[in-house]
Amino acid sequence: MSDIAWIDAALTAARPKAVGALLRYFRDLDIAEEAFQEACLRALRTWPDKGPPRDPAAWLIFVGRNSGVDQIRKRGRLQALPDEETISDREDAEADIAERLDASNYRDDILRLLFICCHPDLPATQQIALALRIVSGLSVSEIARAFLVSEAAMEQRITRAKAKVARAGVAFETPDVNARAERLATVSTMVYLVFNEGYSQADPAREAAAFADEAIRLGRLLLGLFPGEPEIMGLLALMLLHASRRAARLDTAGQIVLLEEQNRALWDRSQIDEALVLIEKAIRHGHAGSYQLQAAIAALHARAATAAETDWPQIELLYRMLEHLQPSPVVTLNRAVAMSKSQGPEVALDLVETLSDALDGYFYFHGLRGNLLMQVGRKAEARIAFDRAIALARSPAEAAHIRRQLDCLKQDGLPAT
Repeated sequence: MSDIAWIDAALTAARPKAVGALLRYFRDLDIAEEAFQEACLRALRTWPDKGPPRDPAAWLIFVGRNSGVDQIRKRGRLQALPDEETISDREDAEADIAERLDASNYRDDILRLLFICCHPDLPATQQIALALRIVSGLSVSEIARAFLVSEAAMEQRITRAKAKVARAGVAFETPDVNARAERLATVSTMVYLVFNEGYSQADPAREAAAFADEAIRLGRLLLGLFPGEPEIMGLLALMLLHASRRAARLDTAGQIVLLEEQNRALWDRSQIDEALVLIEKAIRHGHAGSYQLQAAIAALHARAATAAETDWPQIELLYRMLEHLQPSPVVTLNRAVAMSKSQGPEVALDLVETLSDALDGYFYFHGLRGNLLMQVGRKAEARIAFDRAIALARSPAEAAHIRRQLDCLKQDGLPAT
């Protein structure tokens, strides 16, 4: 591995710890981020010659802290930062900071950093953008391309998010047990939002698809911080199971391939095996949560050698459990899919129709409703549902999939719009 490659890997791995600690020290997102960037630049200049420090995160915190202090001093025309050699060669100081910043401090710093990015007053898109910028270190241009907005618009979005966090006066003290549990649930939701932002872009070549990989990395980070949390096991397992199907989701023409039609030989067995182990560990805790139930559903698909072998009654039962635990129209919609497979389209359509008000702006609702209407022979209504689905499609692949459904209607003699 080249110098730049291993340094980049080390900086990426250390970023949450370092930025979290710098944020606790300076209590300002902008200063913490700038201090970390300056520390990274110094690492690129010094690590190739001197080798990596014993604890890269501690080194970055120490150098970043001094850099941030220097910036504050410059604003007040005070003493400047010592030269590079003075900073880089202070082994005792670096060792001391490594000793004091133990695993528990790191855990609280990272959790605090993630929780700040998940501020409840921020819209979901701003939470995702802020987390990708601050925690993951993606550039504004990378995030903007993924969200299909201009770089200036994304810069404004992130700036507004930072300003709102600053005005909110988020506490920087170590969270107690109850606060930690609350924050962990919020952070888990943010990580899954990041994953869905990437996974919804079916084409792995698209910029946003990399968000799914970043969410899995964050999920592993959370599990490392809280190895005994069954819901974090479930979250990571769920993301791994969905990601395992990525290579089979599109055909050679870039069209969406439905789950039941996918080539299961293309599924990533290593990700599936890892996820199944996580689910088994989570189940032993005896405290079922929403991510564990969703992962268990995905696992039933992964265990089926063919689509015909899928245990749809068991999937419907798990969705009923999920509905009881976390009532949601989207969960009910997914249960309707399982019902259509085990009990027929008419029964499923009756359930779907009860969701029309709640999910009128949801692409998958109209796509499923159109498909069920087509199966029961109500083709004129199916065409209207498909037209609505196309209007709500978030990607060309989604729109193309619905157009193929309309083509089926046209072949049956019903003009399609």
